Amino acid sequence: MDLHFGDSKPTDEERAAIDALLGPPESSWEGATRDEMRAADLRWARGGRAARERRDLLLPGLHAVNDRIGWISEGALGYLCRRLTVPPAEAYGVATFYAMFSVKPRPATVLHVCTDLACAAAGASELCAGVEARLGPGSGVAVERSPCLGLCERAPAALAVRAGDPVRTAVSAPTTVERAVLAASAPDSAPEEPSAALAVPQAGDPALMLLGRVGVVDPASLDDYRAHGGYTALRQAFAIGPAGVIREVTDAGLVGRGGAAFPTGRKWQATASQPDHPHYLVCNADESEPGTFKDRVVMEGDPYALVEAMTIAGYAVGAHKGYLYLRGEYPRALARMEHAIGQARARGLLGDDVLGQGYAFDIEIRRGAGAYICGEETALFNSIEGYRGEPRSKPPFPVEKGLFGKPTAENNVETLVNVLPILTVGAPAYAAIGTGSSTGPKLFCVSGSVERPGIYELPFGATLGELLELAGVRDRLRAVLLGGAAGGFVRPDELDIPLTFEGTREAGTTLGSGVVLAFDDTVPLPRLLLRIAEFFRDESCGQCVPCRVGTVRQEEALHRIVGRTGADAAADITLLREVGRAMKDASICGLGQTAWNAVESAIDRLGAYE
Repeated sequence: MDLHFGDSKPTDEERAAIDALLGPPESSWEGATRDEMRAADLRWARGGRAARERRDLLLPGLHAVNDRIGWISEGALGYLCRRLTVPPAEAYGVATFYAMFSVKPRPATVLHVCTDLACAAAGASELCAGVEARLGPGSGVAVERSPCLGLCERAPAALAVRAGDPVRTAVSAPTTVERAVLAASAPDSAPEEPSAALAVPQAGDPALMLLGRVGVVDPASLDDYRAHGGYTALRQAFAIGPAGVIREVTDAGLVGRGGAAFPTGRKWQATASQPDHPHYLVCNADESEPGTFKDRVVMEGDPYALVEAMTIAGYAVGAHKGYLYLRGEYPRALARMEHAIGQARARGLLGDDVLGQGYAFDIEIRRGAGAYICGEETALFNSIEGYRGEPRSKPPFPVEKGLFGKPTAENNVETLVNVLPILTVGAPAYAAIGTGSSTGPKLFCVSGSVERPGIYELPFGATLGELLELAGVRDRLRAVLLGGAAGGFVRPDELDIPLTFEGTREAGTTLGSGVVLAFDDTVPLPRLLLRIAEFFRDESCGQCVPCRVGTVRQEEALHRIVGRTGADAAADITLLREVGRAMKDASICGLGQTAWNAVESAIDRLGAYE
C-alpha cells in the first residue's frame, strides 16, 4: 500500500460509514467531492490545532469502516486520513496494529475461533480443523484462530462477525463444528447467548457483595437496578464530598484488582490534587488475559453498577469525562453498556447535572480491536488518542500526565464496582472482610478441568483448595495456573495457598487478576507452554528489543524442546532462563516482564522436560 494520498478513492459505502461517524465533510480539504465544494474552499484551508484535536477519532473511524465493509481499503483509509488530518503512514500503522482489522480484502464474515488455554484444553485444535474443512475458500467466511475470547467458562468458543449496516455478531459457546458453522453462515439465526447468571455458580446468594445482582435484576432495567440498592452509593458520595469518598476508599484498603494491586485511594488522591485540568477517568474493560472473563460478566449482568461506580470515581478525582475502553470481542457487553449509559443519561444520572447536584459527568465508550497490550494503562491511552497501542515510559505517571496529557485515574471494572459496597456498608465493615493486607471480596475466574467453571466471589484469604472445591475440581489434577498466561503454575499439593496478594507472593507465584485455570493429566503440558509462548510473541507490541526478540526466542526454544527431556533439553532450558531474565529486567512494560513466568514455574515447580 502506498503510504501517501494516492489515486485510490473510497467507495460510496466507505464514505457513508465514515461520514456517519464524523458528519459530512465541510470542505474539499476534508475530502468533499467537486459537487460538494464551496467557492470558499479555494481561498482558505482548515487544519492546525482543531484538526489535531480530532485524532482520537481514528480508532472509531477504523471500526466504522471495518464494521460496514469487513476490511479497510486504501481508499477508505485515505479518506479517513483526510477527514482527520492524520498522515496516512501513521494511520496505516494503527490499522495494522489491531488483530480485528484487516487492510487486505477478506470476506464480509469472519469467524474467530478461540485457541487459547481453556479452549485448547477443551479441544480447540480439533474444532479449528473441522471448521476450516467446512468453511474453506469460496464459503464466504474467513476463519481466524483467535487468542482468548473471554468465554472460558463455556469453552470451546467462537465469535462470528458479519460486516454490514449494522454489523451483526453471534457468539457460539460452548461450540461444535456444526454450531460454529451455523453462527458464521447465519448470525441472526444462531441461538441466543445464555444469561450472564450462568457464569456465576453462586448467583442468587444474598451474601454476595459484587455479584449479588447478577441473575437477580434485569440488566436492561434501570428501575430494577435502583430497586435493588442502585444509586445508593452515589447519593452517599454526594453527601460526603469528593475528599470523603477518597478517604473511605483509602480506609477500606481497596487495591487495584487488575494485578498490580496499587492502592486505589492513593491513585485517586494523586489525580484529584493535580492543578492541571481537565482530569479524566478511564475504565479499563479490555481484559485480554487468557482465562479472564469477570469484567465481561459484570458488564453483561449488572451494567448499571459500572455506570454508577464510574460516576463516583469521576466525582472523587474531579473528572467530568469518563472513557470506558471495552474489548472489541465483547458484543453483548457493548450492547448492555451502551443501553445502560443511554438510560442513565436520559434519567439525569449522567450529563450536565447528575442527580441535581450540580456535577457534570458523562461516559464515552471506546472499543478495542484485539490487542492484549492495550490492557496496559498507557498503551490504552495511546489507543484512545488514535496512536498505536504502545506503552509509554514512566515517569511521568498517569496521575500527572495520562490521557491527552492530563491527570488521569485508570481502574478496571472489578476495582470500580468495589467502590459501591465501600460507600454503602462503610470502610470499616469492608476492611473487616479478607485479611489485613488484602481487604474485601475478590472475583476469581475458574475454568479448565472443573465441573462448575465460572466467576466466584470469595473473601481474600480463602485457599486455592477451597475455591477449587466450590468449582468441583476433577480427578487427576495435574497443575493449576494462577494469574493467566502472565502468572505461574502450582502443583496439586500446594492447594493450601491463601488467595491473597501477599500469600501468593510468599508461595512464589502471583494472584494476578484472579485467573485460576485447572488442568488434569489429559492436557499435554509442553503444548500448553508452547501456546503461552505463541501468545506473548503474537501480542508483543514490538516497541522494545527485550520483549520483541525475547518472545520469539522463547517460542523457538519451546518448539525445539517438544518431545525432548533431560540432557536433550538442557541447552534450550538454559537459553530460556537467560532470555527470561533479560525480558524480566529490561522490558518496558508488564507484558515482557511476565512473559517468562509461566514457563519458568512449569520447569521449576512441575518438572517440565525432566
